[in-house]
Amino acid sequence: MNEERVLALAGVFQASALAQQLANEGRCDDLALDASLSSVFRIDAPSVVGVYGNVSGIRLGLRTLIGQLDESSRDMAVTRMVVTIMRLERSLAHRKDLLDDLQQGIVSAKRQVEHFGLNSPQVFSRLAELYAGTLSTLRPRVMVTGNPQWLQQPALVERVRASLLAAVRSAVLWRQIGGRQWQLLLHRRQCSMLARGLLTGTTLDNR
Repeated sequence: MNEERVLALAGVFQASALAQQLANEGRCDDLALDASLSSVFRIDAPSVVGVYGNVSGIRLGLRTLIGQLDESSRDMAVTRMVVTIMRLERSLAHRKDLLDDLQQGIVSAKRQVEHFGLNSPQVFSRLAELYAGTLSTLRPRVMVTGNPQWLQQPALVERVRASLLAAVRSAVLWRQIGGRQWQLLLHRRQCSMLARGLLTGTTLDNR
């Protein structure tokens, strides 16, 4: 494990936690959502931290990752979601047609971001549509459980799907820089220490 892999992994945990927050509470950490959504469009970022803007952008993900590594505070719904997303990324890797569709869809959505803004209903709708037309056709499917009051609202479901798209984007990044699931199993303590160090750094220098 190294800091870059921990950051990418935190990206998966952050977007998964956001989807879970939205499904359960109808709201989520807005700053974290901005960072996760922005990561979808930063395909050619010069560094892993650049994908999320800065380390502060991934603070929720680092906290969630640390909590998941500490068995006493683990959220099994988030754990299951992350495991499924990792498997979904593997399915996607074997489908060049869907990868091409995703890339084209992201380019199209980026034009909407430039016109309407990142948090506009149009952008959430486009990202949700992109997720539904590509990733949700693969197996395994990501199952999101929560409060029916929120999950019956189309606009909120779009935010959940956009968050899941961001989670898969981070899973792709994690794989690209050499991340593997066995590393998380064998190097839990090292991963936790690196995540705590990164989190402390964001508090000390607000980077």
